[in-house]
Amino acid sequence: MALAGTGVFSETLEGDVYKYYADGEWKKSSSGKSVAIINPTTRKTQYKVQACSQEEVNKVMNSAKSAQKLWAKTPLWKRAELLHKAAAILKEHKAPIAECLVKEIAKPAKDAVTEVVRSGDLISYCAEEGVRVLGEGKFLVSDSFPGNERTKYCLTSKIPLGVILAIPPFNYPVNLAVSKIAPALIAGNSIVLKPPTQGAVSALHMVHCFHLAGFPKGLISCVTGKGSEIGDFLTMHPGVNCISFTGGDTGIAISKKANMVPLQMELGGKDACIVLEDADLDLVAANIIKGGFSYSGQRCTAVKVVLVMESVADALVEKVNAKVAKLSVGPPENDSDITPVVSESSANFIEGLVLDAKQKGATFCQEYKREGNLIWPLLLDNVRPDMRIAWEEPFGPVLPVIRINSVEEGINHCNASNFGLQGCVFTKDVNKAMLISDAMETGTVQINSAPARGPDHFPFQGIKDSGIGSQGITNSINMMTKVKTTVINLPSPSYTMG
Repeated sequence: MALAGTGVFSETLEGDVYKYYADGEWKKSSSGKSVAIINPTTRKTQYKVQACSQEEVNKVMNSAKSAQKLWAKTPLWKRAELLHKAAAILKEHKAPIAECLVKEIAKPAKDAVTEVVRSGDLISYCAEEGVRVLGEGKFLVSDSFPGNERTKYCLTSKIPLGVILAIPPFNYPVNLAVSKIAPALIAGNSIVLKPPTQGAVSALHMVHCFHLAGFPKGLISCVTGKGSEIGDFLTMHPGVNCISFTGGDTGIAISKKANMVPLQMELGGKDACIVLEDADLDLVAANIIKGGFSYSGQRCTAVKVVLVMESVADALVEKVNAKVAKLSVGPPENDSDITPVVSESSANFIEGLVLDAKQKGATFCQEYKREGNLIWPLLLDNVRPDMRIAWEEPFGPVLPVIRINSVEEGINHCNASNFGLQGCVFTKDVNKAMLISDAMETGTVQINSAPARGPDHFPFQGIKDSGIGSQGITNSINMMTKVKTTVINLPSPSYTMG
């Protein structure tokens, strides 16, 4: 198997430190410092990346600005051609990139490969979609508005915003980077990528695939470093024309400081799963396992709370417990269902929620067990609203069950959350499902399935603290452009006679 940092990727690495990417080449930071990336499984340093300086960020911003001007003059079909090329190269090198995902963020090996392939598919779809969406404008005439003759012809088109700052999260450092990069590029923007520290090496390998595809120098940059040194400096930089961010609370801080630029933000959720009395409980149990425990619950769209009608609660909990018992727990290399969570601080936070629930009398369906960053899957029954886990997002393999006596009670709990990303409802009654869906204050409601971000062309958005704006390929392309209009004024009214 091709290893990370070897073969075509060897130019990204010098000694044991990965370089950053600027002006179409791989560079060492003048800071002479690096940032260590801890492997969640071994809890030892796995990789090191450059600690870029503010001065280097300034240079990157300047290059991005001038490269964007030239890129905007590149025909749409040519932009698309390069994106298709990058997609093919990314898929061709899925093995070394998946290896990084396994070592950096403890993603199970199979899921790691899937993430890279899905990312290639996203880039290609985006190239196709961009050619259609951006190839079409609007033509308006003035006489539709009262008091006007037909003397004005208005042409509208979508033009690039300029430099897009993309900040993806640790849990999908490749997929949630390309979901920002591909729309930005097809729309004629340049991109500055600040990857998460855990996930940075996966992201650098992905960026190298764009490099190999032959994109113009300076158009794509990838800067690594300490959030404390370059985080605010990047997000508040006057050279940034748009920020696309996926992550947690940091997003709220960014949105308060951003320089009046368009924001695309997805900041997590507390996705509720409402289970009605007529639901297919086997289907529900399978979706709770997939939704609550895949990638150890470290997904924005994971099922984070089960709200089940009391009359079917015992039967459902029994079915879920039987499936929990079959989940394999161990290192990501073995394709375990449950792998270590991303960091010690994350594991400690999850443990805090578990201990709070224990102290307040939740029913532990399994014994709580933790070794290092590895936490065994845990279902908590009879959770009450005074427990932190009823509201907070654990981002781990721990799932609370709240028993409800009416559908309204379930909807009210869902809507009392400060989050509003997705939710799901299980019932065989489509009319009830629609009424509940309309009543749930979330960006998406899934009927008879666990929440999910994909397929990647579906709109994806959160309300309240879950975010600003909408994603999905088409929405991201549109969000990364602005409308330009040109009005032709005629000396006298002109009407088409048919």
